[in-house]
Amino acid sequence: MSQPTFATPDDAAAHAEASTLLSPRFYTTDFAAMDRIDVSPLRAEWDAMLQEYEGDNNHDHFQRTPAFADEVARLAPTWSPELRAEFMAFLVSSLTSEFSGCVLYNEIQKNVSNPDVKRLMRYMARDESRHAGFLNQSLKDFGLGVDLGNLKRNKAYTYFKPKYIFYATYLSEKIGYARYITIFRQLERHPELRFHPIFRWFERWCNDEFRHGESFALILRANPSLLSGVNTLWIRFFQLAVYATMYVRDHQRPQLNAAMGFDPTAYDREVIRITRDISTQVFPVTLDIDHPAFFAGLDRLLRAAQGFERGRERGGVMGRLAQAGWALAGVAGFARLYVLAPRRRPLPAQVRMAPSW
Repeated sequence: MSQPTFATPDDAAAHAEASTLLSPRFYTTDFAAMDRIDVSPLRAEWDAMLQEYEGDNNHDHFQRTPAFADEVARLAPTWSPELRAEFMAFLVSSLTSEFSGCVLYNEIQKNVSNPDVKRLMRYMARDESRHAGFLNQSLKDFGLGVDLGNLKRNKAYTYFKPKYIFYATYLSEKIGYARYITIFRQLERHPELRFHPIFRWFERWCNDEFRHGESFALILRANPSLLSGVNTLWIRFFQLAVYATMYVRDHQRPQLNAAMGFDPTAYDREVIRITRDISTQVFPVTLDIDHPAFFAGLDRLLRAAQGFERGRERGGVMGRLAQAGWALAGVAGFARLYVLAPRRRPLPAQVRMAPSW
């Protein structure tokens, strides 16, 4: 699947604003329902977590040093055109995802009066704003900075009920941690593969992601109705959607993975394993990723996505027919994975976890 070519800031902005099955989305929600969230059953853990946010241990982290620009100037000319295109797509996608969280959390904190929710969202919006700004600075090194004000105004928004926000955002934050820490550890072992300085920031950065996930874990565990009954079906759906999206997207970037010494399949297997292990803190059902059919099913989804893209590139009636056929194959593949029996386990008494990977 071909990568977009970024020649101007408008190209980067258009990619960020696009709404596709694989692109990060912007969300809005039911603010009145969000205002009714009650965390009192886990008050001690909640207050301790907010104190951590207040301490703001990363307040000085997202600062570029003079050596940063020098390293970019030295390394960028060594990249192949394919690596440059895939890395720019990675930066724009990551920027969009981080800014999506910033926009959502800021809108929630402006529209609720619940002091627990309001305070949490203010802290998380602060963190995501730093992440998005740091990524945008790296895009500006290549003349591709995105106007975040325009992105906020122009990108389509998707409405999610609060519980969908909790499931999806918990998973997004935890899988973000798993992705960044896996990259950081790989490049820590093999510094010769660190082709851009931004990767040096990933360890402390992903601890922000981990803490954000902890916040939603506490909300979910404090409201057990969100983890039982028909809601377990939604939990399975969001796990599969997050894993499948990552799997297909990462296989679009073979040069980026190769530059870091990764096979994309092995990398995604490790990231999914870490995310599955973490999510046992809050989800009573997790996908059986050890079943032989699980990753075989993700491979079928990947082939369907590749076929769909070939149909799009072909165009015309035959191209549209091919797209329709591969779309149906994708839906069928997703359904086959969804009906695999999940693993069930009792929830641990201790909710919070440490970022120990």
